[in-house]
Parts: sequence; structure tokens; C-alpha cells
Amino acid sequence: MEKDNDKKIPAAENPYKLLDLKLTKVKTSAAGLPAVIAAFSDFFEEGVPFRGTRALFKMNQVGGFDCPSCAWPDPDDDRSPLGEYCENGAKALAEEATTKKVTAAFFQSNSVYDLAKLDDFKIGRMGRLTEPMYMPKNGTHYKPISWDNAFKKIAEHLNALDSPNEAAFYTSGRTSNEASFVYQLFAKEYGTNNMPDCSNMCHETSGTALLPTIGIGKGTVTLHDFYDTDVIVIVGQNPGTNAPRMMTALEKGKKNGAKIIAINPLPEAGLMGFRNPQQINGVIGKGVTLADLYLPVKINGDMALLKAIELLLLDFERKSPGEVFDQQFIGEKTVGYDTFIKQFDDYTLEELAVAAGISPAAIYEAAQLLAFKKRIIFCWGMGLTQQPNGVDMIREIVNLLLLKGSIGKPGAGVCPVRGHSNVQGNRTMLINEKPTNEQLDRIRDVFGFEPPREHGYDVVGAIKAMHQGKVKVLFCMGGNFLSATPDTTYTSRALRKLNLTVCVSTKLNRGHLIHGQEALILPTFSRSDIDIVNGKPQFVSTENSMGVVQSSKGVLKPVSEMLMNETQIVCRMAMATLGSKSVVNWQRYAESYDTVRDDIEKCIPGFEDYNVKVRQKEGFYLPNAARDGKFITRDFGDRAPFTLTVVPDNELGPDEYMMATTRTHDQFNTTIYGLDDRYRGIKNGRRVIFMNEKDIGDAGFKTGDKVDLFNYDDNIERIAPLFIIVAYQIPERNTMTYFPETNVLVSVNNVVRESNMPASKYVKIKIRKHDPKIYDLIDQL
Repeated sequence: MEKDNDKKIPAAENPYKLLDLKLTKVKTSAAGLPAVIAAFSDFFEEGVPFRGTRALFKMNQVGGFDCPSCAWPDPDDDRSPLGEYCENGAKALAEEATTKKVTAAFFQSNSVYDLAKLDDFKIGRMGRLTEPMYMPKNGTHYKPISWDNAFKKIAEHLNALDSPNEAAFYTSGRTSNEASFVYQLFAKEYGTNNMPDCSNMCHETSGTALLPTIGIGKGTVTLHDFYDTDVIVIVGQNPGTNAPRMMTALEKGKKNGAKIIAINPLPEAGLMGFRNPQQINGVIGKGVTLADLYLPVKINGDMALLKAIELLLLDFERKSPGEVFDQQFIGEKTVGYDTFIKQFDDYTLEELAVAAGISPAAIYEAAQLLAFKKRIIFCWGMGLTQQPNGVDMIREIVNLLLLKGSIGKPGAGVCPVRGHSNVQGNRTMLINEKPTNEQLDRIRDVFGFEPPREHGYDVVGAIKAMHQGKVKVLFCMGGNFLSATPDTTYTSRALRKLNLTVCVSTKLNRGHLIHGQEALILPTFSRSDIDIVNGKPQFVSTENSMGVVQSSKGVLKPVSEMLMNETQIVCRMAMATLGSKSVVNWQRYAESYDTVRDDIEKCIPGFEDYNVKVRQKEGFYLPNAARDGKFITRDFGDRAPFTLTVVPDNELGPDEYMMATTRTHDQFNTTIYGLDDRYRGIKNGRRVIFMNEKDIGDAGFKTGDKVDLFNYDDNIERIAPLFIIVAYQIPERNTMTYFPETNVLVSVNNVVRESNMPASKYVKIKIRKHDPKIYDLIDQL
């Protein structure tokens, strides 16, 4: 039963008010029956138990739709008849399948000021957006606007700018290949490469590290490699929450003899054990133990740990020449080995162990697990990519794999675990603020216009440009820009300086409430919605984190007849803005996504016969030379270089702590599904700070104390008020908090070297007893 959300929302209380937080038992394994119950409970909460469940069994299945949540791949040929979904995927689907609707009447009853007082959880639970909405200059409420007038408004603003570079076009990972391609094509024909995207905040670091070292900015393994390998090393990544279906692959690898090494500051449940809900042992038994060795590394101690392992492997190699290092591989396929090895004369195991926060004995055990194995997979997540030296740490992983000859063979390679479905596909479709000349030449040759060559703004660059008045229009293709980005106060001020913000969205989010002088909300289809154009059902395509491109076809009746697909939104915007000046046939693209794919194959290598191959049952793999053992690098030809890196000095002041932000288990990126973090023992609250028990006592605090958090980067006081201390198994002087609540503490200048990503896993903070007067200071800020 459909339900319009048209009532006035009760006035919000203090947004920092703590709920009735409860601490429960920390879990030592993930999934199991509780995950199944949680997965289906959201369908009941949204009032769509039958609609949602029917769709769930079409998700990640042949002929169905791709999960809108993470980018973990589907099995090529053995998809489970019980379903290829996880708890968080089901929660994401419940929010798409809901029949609760946010209508024009809702916006008429609720001002933006009142809505902005709500927390992100309540904002996101309002329901699906149903029609285009417009916020006039100096307005207080969004008002309905026709699609024609919305595109006219966008065109007026874009055509009034002094330069195309005064506009920026942001992309979320959920955007399909087809929509991404026409989106970047429009931006280039309009005249700018200002294309910040969500990759700038998650795995830009991975691409920056991998491209010059192995010749491709993507992972090199397939799902089958996990099933038949010797060692899987997981660094700074939490499978149980961030990519739950990954645990099935880890389970298969374990059953076939693989050893797993987990490296992370927290002993996450999804690293320790897995209770497969599709197996009896996972439902009523204890499931399987995942990590054979857990190394509780300090925040940013990973580099020291990697070098310590390499130091031990070098010692083993000297004692057993040719048995530990793959000398033939090194001689034929790498460069810089001798210089790389010489650096270890300057290191000792004891010094590196202290810097890593790991005992020499535990490091020795890790080195032993790796020493005489060649089939090794390294996986990582944002625990590495959001460190200031994240690029170097990933290159150090490559160094270790090159020593072992563990890239370009079955069961071996690199696996950056990307967070958002199709974030990798966005980049393949040329969503990139720094396109290469070769890519631009192909666009020119196919379409007949000269695309801009000047590099554009990434996310951090775009925020600064907005603040400086250099960007005046921001178009967001999906996502929740404000809640995803760093330095919340600074970014909010930047957004409010814009002439126009445009958000293509399925649900209400904070990005609609902190806006430019004028603002538009354009409602679009979700991944699970049926999309019919001119009477013909359409499908889109996506690329998963292992380079497989597959079709995605929605199965749900849309909640409104006024929704528009992202591809058509771009085409309509292009026609309104460029008019007769355009040399692209946008109407052709709007009428059939096959025509978009026809032109993608002309512009992007690897997509030959796109419309044929994407209709294959399992989709198709994109070319990956490094996976095939061929390194095509810019500076070293057909060889992969060893990279020299340094161990950072992570010195803290006497009253400072290192903080990393993370998500709860009831969350996907900026989407908040609930207020619990079941695996970490948190119930009914998000404003918590995990601390080492010794640190709590040394600072004169106790578990349950209320505190305020401060950051002083750039000599600016940033404040996150009213958090509750929770004692946790975490290295001393390290802390963990949830985002987006503590994004306010992450300076826009605290970035990863080379990739320019926010370093949200490396934030120096001070912790003080909560002062109720702090809110007056925040208001002044």
C-alpha cells in the first residue's frame, strides 16, 4: 500500500542529543541467522514484505538487477538459488522498494530549515522522491517544477557562466555505465573536465598507486582466484560490513586450504569468523574461523608492518636462495630490485615492530605464512586508501607481491575492495577530472568536437573552488555530497555560496538541505525500478570490482510516473543547454540505451561488441594485462618497478589521539539504515568514540563519559560535540568514530599525497569532558 509522506515533521530536538545508548556483547563472527532476520525486517518496516522479497530474489541474478550497494562481484556460473544478497544489500533494496513517498505536499509542510535539524537517519527514512522540486532564491520551502522548466533553469545558469569551468559535475558510484558515459560526454562538449566523483573519496589512492606500477589502476584477481589460493591478506578492510558477500569467497578459499591474515586496528567480526546463512553450520553451528592470524596494527602502522615482513622474507631468502623470492620473475618482469633491497640495511625488526604496534613474534608468524607460498592475494579498503601515505602503502604491497612473483598468475594479485556498486565503472566510462590525451583524442575523433584538455577539479579541489567563488554551479548525479565530504562546516559554507545546486536523487538527503542560492531536486529511478522508454523495457550495465561488465534490469514498478532515468536526465539537460550548437545526437541516446553502448564501444577499448557481450548470461571481463602477467607501465615499458617508500613518523602530542572514521554495520556509505552497530556491541546510538581501556583511565575518563572532540589542523578549531566513550580492543592512543558525524573534524587540507583524497583515517584529535556551553561556540563557528 502506497503512503504519501505529506505531514509536517515534529520539531527536532537538539541534534546532538544522545539516545538511550546500550552496550551489548561484541561479536566474533559475522552473518548467520541474525543477518537474515535483519535483512528481511527492513521490508516489514517499510511496509513492503512481498514487493521487497520478490525483488530480493532477482538481485544479482541473471536477468535481474545489480545490487545498489557494494561492488563485490557475482559468481560467474554458480549463483545460489537461495539468493545472491547480503544484509546490507537487502536494506538498500528496502529503501528503494518502499512505497512511502516524499511529495510536493511534504515540502509545502516542511521548511528546509526544519528538515536540516533532523539527523541523517531520519532524513533518509522519509521515502522516495516523486517529482522535480525547486528552491527559489531566498526561499524557505521547495516547490514543484515541471521537468521542462527544470532543464530550462539549469540551462540558464550554465549558459550564464563566464566559463564552463565555473560548473562542476559530481558523480556517485550508483550511476550506470550508460548514464556515466553521456554525463561525461555532456561535460566535455559543454567545455569542462570538472568531474569530481566518489572515487576521489574512496579508491582514488588505489588507482594512483597501481597505474604506474603494474600498468592498470584496478585489481588483478577474479573471484575464482579466491577459491584456489595459498594466502589471502586483508588490510584495512571489514568484509562483514563493507562487502559481506566477500565472506563467502573467503570461506571457499579456507575450505580449499588458504590461510588468511587480517591486518586492522579493530578485530572486526567479519575478519574473525563467518556464519554462512545458506549452510546448516552457519545457522545453528559456529560457522568457520576466517583469520588464521590477526595483527592489530596501529593506525598508519601498516607501512612499518609491511617493511618488517619484507625484512624477514629477505632474511629467509638469503638462507634459502630462490625458494622465497621468485628470482626469475624479478629478473624478467621488474626493475629496481637491487636498490629496493639495499634499503633494508637501514631497518631493524625491533624498530619496525614498535612503529607498527605488533610484536616481532607475530610479524615473524606472518612472514612464515608467506615465505614459501607464491599464490598470494592482498585485499585492502579505505583503512589504507584514506591514510596520508596511502599511495605509498599500496605500492609497498605491490613491492611485496613482486618479490614473490605473485601478480599475473592464478590465485595471486591485488584486490582493492571497492565500496560502491559501479564506482569502478564510472571511471572506465571516463568520469575523470584528469582524462588522458588518448581518451580525449578518441572522443574528438568519434564525435567531431574538441574536448577540453585542461585538468578539472576533483572533490577536494571542487570544494575549495566553490569557497573561492571559482565554481558557481554544482550538478550532483546521485550521492550525498555534503555528508560524504570532509570538513563539514567549511564544505557547507562553500555550497551555500553557489548560484545553483542540482541533485539527481532517489531519496531525501542532507545535500538537498544545505544548498546554493537556488536548488533543484530531480527524482530518478533506482537500480531496482522498471525503466520503460517508448514502450520498450530498458536495461543498464555496471562494472564490478573485478572488471566484469554485466546487465542490470529493474523489476519494481516505480513509485511515481514523474521519475526520469539518469541517462535521459543528462540528454534533456544537454539539449536544453547546448541546443543547436551540439554535434551529439542526444535524442538518439534518450530513446535507446543500446545506442549509448554502440558509441561506448567506439570510444573505450575493451567494449567491442558491447551490446552482444553484455547480453551474455555472465556478462564479460574487461581486458586486464596485469592479470595476464603483462605489465605495460608508462616509464618502464613491460616491467613493473619496485618503489622506494618511507616509514612515517606518527608522533602525537601528549594530549593527542589518532582518530579514524568508520561506518556502522547499520550503514552503507552515507546512508544510515539504523542506529545499531550489532557486531561492535552498540545499540541505539552513533555518537560514540572507541578508545583503548588504558587510555581512558590515563586521561581520567571512564566508559560512558560524555566528551567533546577537537581538531586543530590549519590552526582552526573544529568541534564534534557530545560523544560517549566506549572501551574497545584498539591500539593505545588510537580511537575510532563514525562518519559522517565526525567528518567535521577532517580538514579539507588533510589529504592523501598524490591522490588528493581526504585522509579520514588519520585525524589528530583532542578529547575533553563535555561542556554544555559548547553549542554556543558551534553556533558562532
